[in-house]
Amino acid sequence: MYHDATLARQVTADARPASAVSHGVGMAGLTGLVAWIVVAHRFGMDGPYAALTGLVACALPMIAWSLLVDRVHRNLSTGIDWTVARPWRETLDVSLVKLAGLWATWGLIALIYGTMRFYWAGNYAFAMACFEAAAPWLVGLSIPYVLWLDRRLLEPRDGAWALGAWLTGTAPADREAIYAHLRAWAVKGFFLAFMLAIVPGGFGDFVRADWSAVWGDPVALANWLITFMFVVDVAFAAVGYMLTMRPLDAHIRSANPYAAAWTAALICYPPFVLMDDGGPLDYHPGTYGGDGWMHWFAGHPVLLAATGAVLVALTAIYAWATVAFGLRFSNLTHRGILTHGPYAWSRHPAYLSKNLFWWISTLPFFTTGSLVDAARATIILGMVSGVYYWRARTEERHLSADPAYRAYYDWMERHGPVPRLFRWVRGG
Repeated sequence: MYHDATLARQVTADARPASAVSHGVGMAGLTGLVAWIVVAHRFGMDGPYAALTGLVACALPMIAWSLLVDRVHRNLSTGIDWTVARPWRETLDVSLVKLAGLWATWGLIALIYGTMRFYWAGNYAFAMACFEAAAPWLVGLSIPYVLWLDRRLLEPRDGAWALGAWLTGTAPADREAIYAHLRAWAVKGFFLAFMLAIVPGGFGDFVRADWSAVWGDPVALANWLITFMFVVDVAFAAVGYMLTMRPLDAHIRSANPYAAAWTAALICYPPFVLMDDGGPLDYHPGTYGGDGWMHWFAGHPVLLAATGAVLVALTAIYAWATVAFGLRFSNLTHRGILTHGPYAWSRHPAYLSKNLFWWISTLPFFTTGSLVDAARATIILGMVSGVYYWRARTEERHLSADPAYRAYYDWMERHGPVPRLFRWVRGG
């Protein structure tokens, strides 16, 4: 009996660290998004505004779950004390300075958007149209929001205030706070534009597809499900970049301060992407790209079905890794430590599943040309996987400043199936 009690205490003491996000919030968002997709398909609504409505259908249930069920607005990490509402006259000066810093930041982002020509071409034109329509509303609503929130913040003098104070001459420049503020908004400005740009395409492709035609063809079914997973991933990512708000406890605690982390991340996204056609890390020449599995296994239905199932499972893990963030998905930032869902199996489930997907779908060691082409494609895809390993390590370096992440890292080393598998492969 004593031994059993001691063992139970040991197991409890080594329990997986609590996650900053619950399972429920992601499931609520997924339910709302799927419901809207079904409605959109039923009534043939496959345009860009229907895609934007999908983001709303994803976001609203997550906001409701976060506030009503998880009650995240009560978390200490929000930096908000709801029991105190200081008189607005006490915080008015702070709020006005903060608004100056916030608007200056938005103005800088707008200048970059207007100057860089690629933002006005292709899919980015849609994102710019969205920002152009939203800008007056954001500026107007920021005034009551900041005035209301500053009365309740434990420390209203944040990075936006530091920038505004420097610009208005209210206080000397707090370089660390200003740089942290600009890094956080650089993340939002860069990645939100990209996510909005690709929302309509995937949504439209999935909604307008003939859903009834895929069930008798394992390849068509696999590609249909893969498209759906990417629609989910992009929707949750776009919502995550938009809702970085303290009352939702979804604010950016810190943006990655390391140049290596920014380099590793940016080379995976346009206009800096190195993996696109003709890029230095383009592994497609001499292969059939992501359709390689369909080409090489043609005429072998069992192989096609099995490979399609594996690719769907990998894409599902990839999408699950984004859904698990709920409202908090974001590259290059710390917005709370996740330990649930796929993050109980791997510290980087999205990177792992994405790279496995590329290897299995491309099959670079098969080639339409010579063995040299096969070797070249295999080596370059290996280098692409190396980039994602680099990204993972730079993210860990950033997050390791938080004791909560170090506790999660240590727990995963002891119990995580993927880290333990890698350790076994290495003979450790």
